[in-house]
Amino acid sequence: MDRYPDILEDILHFDENSDDEWDMLLAETKREEESRSKRRNKHRGSVLGHRIIRRGRVEGHERLYHDYFAPNCVYDAFFRRRFRMGRPLFLRIVNGVEQYDPYFVQTTDAIGNLGLSSLQKVTAAFRILTYGTPTDSVDEYVQIGESTAIESLRRFVQAVIVVFGDEYLRPPNNNDIAQLLAIGEQRGFPDMLGSIDCMHWKWKNCPTAWQGMYTGHCHEPTIILEAVASQDLWIWHAFFGLPGSLNDINVLERSPVFATLTEGRAPPINYRINGHDYTMGYYLADGIYPNWSTFVKTIPCPQGLKRKQYTAAQESIRKDVELAFGVFQARFAIVRGPARFWDEETLAYIMKACIIMHNMIIEDEGATNDNDFDGSGENPIVQVSHVHTPEFVDFIQTHHQIRSNASHSQLRSDLIEHLWQRYGQ
Repeated sequence: MDRYPDILEDILHFDENSDDEWDMLLAETKREEESRSKRRNKHRGSVLGHRIIRRGRVEGHERLYHDYFAPNCVYDAFFRRRFRMGRPLFLRIVNGVEQYDPYFVQTTDAIGNLGLSSLQKVTAAFRILTYGTPTDSVDEYVQIGESTAIESLRRFVQAVIVVFGDEYLRPPNNNDIAQLLAIGEQRGFPDMLGSIDCMHWKWKNCPTAWQGMYTGHCHEPTIILEAVASQDLWIWHAFFGLPGSLNDINVLERSPVFATLTEGRAPPINYRINGHDYTMGYYLADGIYPNWSTFVKTIPCPQGLKRKQYTAAQESIRKDVELAFGVFQARFAIVRGPARFWDEETLAYIMKACIIMHNMIIEDEGATNDNDFDGSGENPIVQVSHVHTPEFVDFIQTHHQIRSNASHSQLRSDLIEHLWQRYGQ
């Protein structure tokens, strides 16, 4: 009776002799019932207007498992090419994500039907990241809808950052720095920590009001990634999110790449080149970077054999970061093509998660010597101090030492002599 309160009220006030009004009321009630019946037949489910597609989720999971994860799977030889990593590493990521976020745990609905499995959701996210395809392109094989694929991708990248970020997106600790310095010494650049550069990621769906701010020399909206990479292509530093209208110097001014050094939390580095002592490591950089003591740059027009040899060595080794960008984009095509998401936060999650998995692949394939993270080589925790004088003075001194043009010129001259003595004579 609660469904038609207005109709019942009209019935109570009708005159018993008004047959015409009674007929009109019955006709109106019949029309309303027919209208409700048509709406119920047209739209099923709990959401009005929601169309149900019987995708066969269980069959999709069984096909996916039989193709790639069964003991004698069909595409065993193609797993690494299609997932960009070995099966044990992929299953390790799946288990870590499933334990962190219950969203990836397979459940049943109200009538007992099985939902999507963790393999289906993670595989859909992986296909979008590795192939750079639209979110609805995985529907036919994985049997997952477009909205569910987007939700799985967003939750997956966030879970990867939380679960694996502390280990695979960390600044180098004491053991890591010792390895990096040893590699630099072998290549002719003592106490080199890696090479630094920036990469632009095109933002296809950049809001119109922001396109002027995000458009730079690429003539289309982009977002910048600043990274430091070593010889094994491990990315040690990643700073992402600044608009593409900035150049490498503007990004450097906002970057935390030297934060631990200026705050006094960086491990001490002491070395001697050509009779001169130095207390800070350095990165190889291209010509746009400033003449700081922490950067070693090339010589634009070298004159003489010594300078030519130094320029060739510097430009060759500096390509480590360019090679890392190339391999990174080849593994995860989503960062090579235009970004289709609308919000910067999702793009930042995607970029960080891809960098983490890039480093995990490097470790899994044995390209690194020893990147086990057990915390033993971690930098000691610095207690917060409220004493202003000595710490602030040290901070200012370190800040000026980093930006010293004289130290930059002296270091480059010493490296020229060092390389000539080692390889040129």
